Amino acid sequence: MAKVLCVLYDDPIGGYPASYARDGLPELSGYPGGQPLPSPKGIDFTPGHLLGSVSGELGLRRFLEERGHTLVVTSDKDGEGSAFDRELSDADVVISQPFWPAYLTAERIARAPRLKLAVTAGIGSDHVDLDAAIARGITVAEVTYCNSISVAEHVVMMILSLVRNYLPSHRTVLDGGWNIADCVARSYDVEGMHVGTVAAGRIGLAVLRRLKPFDVRLHYTDRHRLPAEVEEELGLTFHPDAAAMVPHCDVVTVNAPLHPETEGLFGDELIASMKRGAYLINTARARIADRDAVVRALNSGRLAGYAGDVWYPQPAPSDHPWRTMPHHGMTPHISGSSLSAQARYAAGTREILEAWLDGVPIREEYLIVEGGALAGTGAHSYSTR
Repeated sequence: MAKVLCVLYDDPIGGYPASYARDGLPELSGYPGGQPLPSPKGIDFTPGHLLGSVSGELGLRRFLEERGHTLVVTSDKDGEGSAFDRELSDADVVISQPFWPAYLTAERIARAPRLKLAVTAGIGSDHVDLDAAIARGITVAEVTYCNSISVAEHVVMMILSLVRNYLPSHRTVLDGGWNIADCVARSYDVEGMHVGTVAAGRIGLAVLRRLKPFDVRLHYTDRHRLPAEVEEELGLTFHPDAAAMVPHCDVVTVNAPLHPETEGLFGDELIASMKRGAYLINTARARIADRDAVVRALNSGRLAGYAGDVWYPQPAPSDHPWRTMPHHGMTPHISGSSLSAQARYAAGTREILEAWLDGVPIREEYLIVEGGALAGTGAHSYSTR
């Protein structure tokens, strides 16, 4: 029998919800491009309920315990003596979310001799040391595409919020004010701007498609160039790398995985090559941007705004400089954890567990590492050191 260790974020401050704002979720037939939605043999949760917090348990307890397996759920993941560290030594499976990552470092993997499977309930497995997982023969999987559209919607929201100066204007209302001049002194139209994405995979391409109706001029860079018909359909300009693209853009959105080629990409040098007054959106991974370089660029006016929902570490400490830097639109890591997305990544997590426990192949697009090598989506998105 397997021990499954699941690390989820804390319940709401006021307690687990007794009711919800809406009665259900829209039904989807599949993902854009034809990939099927998660297809577990069954679910033990109500779509639209809070599944990603401790009490939600991703809807897994009944399924696992009826099969005789053990499920341990905790939010305590950091610091010496955390519940995660205490339970990890005899865990067969670890489940974690990018929004509240249990960092599976090489040191932790070395202390987990029984660990065979690491599942990301969401997308983005950079909180797992992939090289250590490869060396140990641990399978790493994630629920590919489950929240890509959720993140793309969040990106568009953040672009509009920054460019239109929405958040300070909303604050004026909350504070009882009405000074229109203060609100509009930093407000512009997105129409006609040049917008570029670093990476045009599932999220980046979805962002481009959603921005096309705003009559903007679209740019992208990616290690895999899009088909010519997609470039023509969206009016895309391709650039060989970020350095070639960002000088042309009024808005840059980062939608790339974190790996050695992207870590620290947006530092002082690259930001200095951007237009003065450009906006930078990062819902990918915090370490793609140099923390202090972003602060310097906002203070100097090189950047007109920075928004995102990814921090390092997560949760971010109360004194993290991104909390107090000017002209930002930061949120906690929520872009991919809407209630809609949670229903998909909970179902996908169960689908992965069903396959692994039954000894049948995990869906290829869910795979990041398998058999001692990058596999599936991992082979497309990541590189080993």
